[in-house]
Amino acid sequence: MRASLIARLSLLTATTVALPTLLACLDHPLKRVEYDATQEDMEGIQIEVNKDVDILFVVDNSGSMGEEQANLSENFGNFVSVLEADDVKANYRLGITTTDDSNYWCKGAGVSDAESGQFVLSSCRSRLGDFYFSGDDTDAETACTDFCELDNIEIQPTTTDDDPNPSVRPWLENIEGATNLPDGVTTTQALQCFGPQGINGCGFESHLESMWKALRLARMSGQNQSGFLRDNAILSIVFVTDEADCSFNRELQNTVFGEEGVGNQAFWSLPDVQQSPTSAVCWNAGVSCDFGLDSDQCSSINLDVDGNETSDDELASLYPLSKYTTFVEDIEADKKVRNPGQEVIVSAIAGVPENYPEIQQLSYAEGPDATNPDSFQAKFGIGQGCSSQVAEAVPPVRLREFAETFLVGDDDNNLFSVCSTDYGPALGAIAESIRDQLKPACMPACVADTDAVGEGLQPLCTLTQTSNDGSGTIDENIPECGDGGSVPEGADVCFVNLVDQNGTTASEDDDMQQACIDEGWNLEFRVNRREGVPAPGGAQVSATCQLSPNKIVDCPGLPA
Repeated sequence: MRASLIARLSLLTATTVALPTLLACLDHPLKRVEYDATQEDMEGIQIEVNKDVDILFVVDNSGSMGEEQANLSENFGNFVSVLEADDVKANYRLGITTTDDSNYWCKGAGVSDAESGQFVLSSCRSRLGDFYFSGDDTDAETACTDFCELDNIEIQPTTTDDDPNPSVRPWLENIEGATNLPDGVTTTQALQCFGPQGINGCGFESHLESMWKALRLARMSGQNQSGFLRDNAILSIVFVTDEADCSFNRELQNTVFGEEGVGNQAFWSLPDVQQSPTSAVCWNAGVSCDFGLDSDQCSSINLDVDGNETSDDELASLYPLSKYTTFVEDIEADKKVRNPGQEVIVSAIAGVPENYPEIQQLSYAEGPDATNPDSFQAKFGIGQGCSSQVAEAVPPVRLREFAETFLVGDDDNNLFSVCSTDYGPALGAIAESIRDQLKPACMPACVADTDAVGEGLQPLCTLTQTSNDGSGTIDENIPECGDGGSVPEGADVCFVNLVDQNGTTASEDDDMQQACIDEGWNLEFRVNRREGVPAPGGAQVSATCQLSPNKIVDCPGLPA
C-alpha cells in the first residue's frame, strides 16, 4: 500500500534558479534520479524556469516591399495568438528595426535617416511619407492603412532589470498579461501599426549588420534600447525580406560602391550598361556559385574589392558571415550558462520557394542576362529564388546559412517563402518554435503520493520565492492558489499542483501537459501571478517535495 510508504519518504529541495516569471521544464535531457528504498538524503535537482522571450524583427523597408509588409501586417495575429495562448502565456518583448544601414548611393536617392539597428516603434499612420519610393511613383501606404487603425499609440512607461525607473521604451511588451500599450489596444492591433516600415529605405539591404547593431545597442548602457535583452530570456530573431544580404564593409565602401563616381565596378552586374550599381553588387560581392552541381549550387564567400577570394576578414567586401554567427553564438553561450538547454531561434521569411519546408532546396538561375538589361537577372545578378503575384525575390544565400546555423533540435526548417500570398502559416510556425522552448514546469523527480485514498496524486510540496529589492534578499513562501487558480488575498503569486496525466480526475484544472508526461514525471507546477504584477527582478523559486522511494509504483512512466 502507498500509505505504508509515507514513513520512508525523503525530501527533495530543488536548487534555486532564476525565475523572471513562470516555471518551465528543461528541453534537454535531465539527469535521472536513482532511487532505492533505503535512500534518505537526496541531492537537489535543478528546475529550469523560463517563460520570457525577446523577439527582434528585422523588416526590409526597400522599394519592393509594399505588398510583403501588407501581408505581414495582415497576419501578425497568427504570431501573437500562439504567444498569448492559455497554455503558453509567454512574457515577451518585441522590437522592430529595418534593413536600412545606408550607403553613398542611397544618400543620393534622398535617404539620410537610416535606422542602422535602432528600434522603430511608432504608428505607420504617423509616417505615411515612408510608403512612397523616392524617384518612383510607387505608393504602398495601403500596407499601413488597410490594417492599422490608430494614428498614435502612446507607449506606457516600464522598467527593466537594469533600470528600475519607469520609462517609455522603444519596444512592445507583454509581461504577466500586462502590456505597455494603452487600455483597449491589443498587441495584434499595435503590431499592425508598428510592423509596416515603409518602402523608402536603402535598396542595399544590410539584414545581418542591422541585426548586429540592434542587439549590440540593446546590450550597451545609455542607449535608447538598453535593457531590451534579458539574461534569462529566449532570443528569437526574425527577418522579412525579398533581397540578398548586403552587410558591406564600411572601410571599403567607397571602393566597392564608389563615391561621386562608379567605383571599380568589380561586382556590378552590367558595368558597361549601367551608370549606377544595382543590388546585384550585394549578390556578386558575397556569393560564389557552381552551376554544375545538382543542389546547393551557391554559397557565401569572402571576396576582396577586386573580386578575389580572401582569408583576411578586414579585406572582405561584405562583412564575413562569421562576424554575425560568432556574435549571436556568444549571446547564446551566455544564456546557456544560466540554462544549458536554451537556444537562440533564427527564422526568415525570404526568397525561398513556397514548398521549401518540404524540399529544403533552392534552385539558382545563372545571371545576368546581358541581352536584356531590364531582366530580373540583370538587375539582381541571379534568377529569382521565388516569384508570385506578391513578390519576386533573390535567393537568400548568406541569410540562409546564418539561419541554418541556429536550427534547434529536430526542427529541420526555419525558412519560409516571402512569395507566399499568406504569411499566416509562416508566422504561426515561427511562434510555435518559440513555444517549443517554453516548456511546462515539470518536477524532475518522482514525487510521493501522501494520500492513497484521495483522488489522484496528493503531493506535499513547498515553494519559496527569493528576490532582492536592492537593500537585501527577500524570501517569500508561495501559497497554493485558490479555486480556479486565483491568487489568495495578500499575495501576488501562488502555485497549482498539476497531477492528472490521463484525465482520471473530475477537474481539468489539474491536467498535466504532455511534455511532462512524456518525460515520465508525475507532477507539474503552474505559477500564477496577480494580473499586472510581474515577478520581481531576478526573482528565483525553490521547491521542496516529499519524494517517493518507489518510482515503479508512483512513476511507472520513468525508465527502469
